[in-house]
Amino acid sequence: MTTSYIGRFAPSPSGPLHFGSLIAAVGSYLRARAEGGQWLVRIEDIDPPREVAGAADRILRTLDAHGLHWDGSLLYQSDRSERYDAILNDLTKLGLCYPCSCTRKRVQSLGGVYDGRCRLHGPENDQVALRLHNTAAIAAFDDPLLGRTETDPHFAGEDFILKRRDGLYAYQLAVVVDDHDQGITEVVRGNDLLEATVRQLTLFQQLDWPAPAYLHLPLAVWSDGNKLSKQNHAPALDDATPGANLVRALTFLGQPVEPGWAHLPPGELLEQAVSRFDLDRIPRQRNLPAAL
Repeated sequence: MTTSYIGRFAPSPSGPLHFGSLIAAVGSYLRARAEGGQWLVRIEDIDPPREVAGAADRILRTLDAHGLHWDGSLLYQSDRSERYDAILNDLTKLGLCYPCSCTRKRVQSLGGVYDGRCRLHGPENDQVALRLHNTAAIAAFDDPLLGRTETDPHFAGEDFILKRRDGLYAYQLAVVVDDHDQGITEVVRGNDLLEATVRQLTLFQQLDWPAPAYLHLPLAVWSDGNKLSKQNHAPALDDATPGANLVRALTFLGQPVEPGWAHLPPGELLEQAVSRFDLDRIPRQRNLPAAL
């Protein structure tokens, strides 16, 4: 056990939490508490067109109703633009960030992986995104649950976007800067983000920052195999039944559950779950049907 462990849960306020969100929250919470560490909450609100009014407050109320109490202060990415700009300026000075006018349509015509055209020839107009000059691509990493995990080296080596053409910061930039500044030692999240992980590891490498470990949980899917998500109309969690919700999440994660736990106060239920937490019991399948 170590007290230097710092984990986090980082929802985007594009809607209320659903069962898939709860799995990530519970998985990251159990891991942090079982390691004797801290569990932080960050609201990733850097994409206003996708955000729903009042969703951030509702997410926090749901976490509280389920006994998922965080350590320290909340961090809102919308408060962090000066920090993100400072990092972009540093990367630009190092020749590791450049303007790109290429459209999504052009990138799609290349097979979905950017070819570095604007780095080689300059942008064609002033409607530009900012891309990383990717000189330290990482295509594989060791996951405490999944073991050695590899992705497409061609994808991993892409010069990916750090700031969008519309002026909004890219997820990859914001999450790496925030994880670094908050001292996150391990990121526990769904395995739909494996490709994001190699890009974030690459950016950590380019910035010469120590990277956290990454642990990827199985993904909750509908019976047709589609991801349980807000976009796929996953129902919001019922804050009036936190015990039942937590028991379902623990069962999904392969953790031991005792009869009657659903009727315990959420804090007591989680305390019992932390004391029995076993990483080796979490299924290693990428997708598992959600029992809703």
